[in-house]
Amino acid sequence: MSGRTHVRACPERTCVGCRKRAAKHELLRVVAGEDAYVPDPRGTLPGRGAYLHPVPTCLDLAVRRRAFLRALRVPGALDPGALREHVEAGAPPADGRERDGVPPTR
Repeated sequence: MSGRTHVRACPERTCVGCRKRAAKHELLRVVAGEDAYVPDPRGTLPGRGAYLHPVPTCLDLAVRRRAFLRALRVPGALDPGALREHVEAGAPPADGRERDGVPPTR
């Protein structure tokens, strides 16, 4: 054997709110609907996606900085209501792992 360990690479994405990198499974994918941001916990909805830590602080930062508009490349402001309800409800990530409610530091 060569002595190498076989570690699987985990895809990383950047949170549009706090701009910190995290594993893809720790973030919530968001897509643009017709007139609102749509949470996509399973990552299967069509269209361009933006990633966000599923905590209210990152959502507030992203809305205040207009990061969704740039990341999703939409021309006008969309309603974050459904996304805010999803985040505040504390829905678990799509992979079922527990989260502590604080974005990881890096």
